Amino acid sequence: MTRFKLLVLSVFLLSFSLLSFASETVKIKMVTNQGDIILELYPDKAPDTVKNFVNYTENNFYNKTIFHRVIDGFMIQGGGYTNAQDRKKTLSPIKNEADNGLKNDRYTIAMARTRDPHSATAQFFINLKNNDFLNFTRKSLNGWGYTVFGKVIKGQEIVDKIAKVKTIATAGQPNIPVDPIYIEDVDVIK
Repeated sequence: MTRFKLLVLSVFLLSFSLLSFASETVKIKMVTNQGDIILELYPDKAPDTVKNFVNYTENNFYNKTIFHRVIDGFMIQGGGYTNAQDRKKTLSPIKNEADNGLKNDRYTIAMARTRDPHSATAQFFINLKNNDFLNFTRKSLNGWGYTVFGKVIKGQEIVDKIAKVKTIATAGQPNIPVDPIYIEDVDVIK
């Protein structure tokens, strides 16, 4: 086979593998000290967000972090702290993809961010109810919403269990579980 044909074949195979990643769901196993949560991520709807989350996952960033913000009836948030005071150093922020048609419904996973719509890095939250006020409405400071990029497909009872833990305000942070909720390990399921 000539070099040109090999090059064309290589480009075709690479394009095919990237295309299949963009159309197939990605499954994640999140092991917590309360039980396991299985997530299904949607790279076809939020490609940059899923790529970002998978990158953090494959680099063991989420291992030994905590759910540092728990608000029953709203959401549980994690992925950024090893304890109430120690925030992990993250990569650069990603663009907001909340205009993808996915809604912040119960058991969906979305990216946490600051007031800047394009400031999400590693922190995520799992919605405990349909939080319509977090959905995209328009491309404006107050309209961007929060990027949903997947949902919990197994372990909803674990999410509900975490939602019911006792919380306190400490280290300048409200809604921190009294007994830490550890994210022990996060892996892509092959």
